[in-house]
Amino acid sequence: QNYFRQFEPRTPARCYVSGETHLYLGKRYRLKIKKAHLNDVKMTRGCLEVHVEGTLSSQKCKNLMDKWYAGKTVEKCGESFKRCLARFKKFPMPQPRLQIKRLKKRWGSLSVRGTLTLNKDLIRAPKECIDYVVTHELCHLLHKDHDARFYRLLERVMPDWERRKQKLEQFLS
Repeated sequence: QNYFRQFEPRTPARCYVSGETHLYLGKRYRLKIKKAHLNDVKMTRGCLEVHVEGTLSSQKCKNLMDKWYAGKTVEKCGESFKRCLARFKKFPMPQPRLQIKRLKKRWGSLSVRGTLTLNKDLIRAPKECIDYVVTHELCHLLHKDHDARFYRLLERVMPDWERRKQKLEQFLS
């Protein structure tokens, strides 16, 4: 608990108003909310533009942003999964199934049935940090515990894992 306290204060709760910043793949984007004929979210010139049909409200904006983030999370985490799985070609192991969910206390996990679950909030982290989480969980396919063999494998497939882990912890605190 003391270890995690060093990363406080946490990012304040989002209000979904113009001018607020939101993270996407490690970069901050200013939110612009506009009234429009169709609901949509677009990235333009360093901004996340949220086009809201009808009456503007922070709840509508939040719902649109959540949907947009969910789609991007599936896309980007899927790309990371493929990229990281390629590092394990030399090792005989089953290919896990990937799923994305909200996890309260973890960035990722691997079930006994071989399902790799990633936290949907990872989309806010840089790609290299997402790759670290995926690689970490893939190592568990060969070594269930965090023992010396696990860390040797992690070091072998991702020599800079410690830097990436530290960046993730500092970035999304």
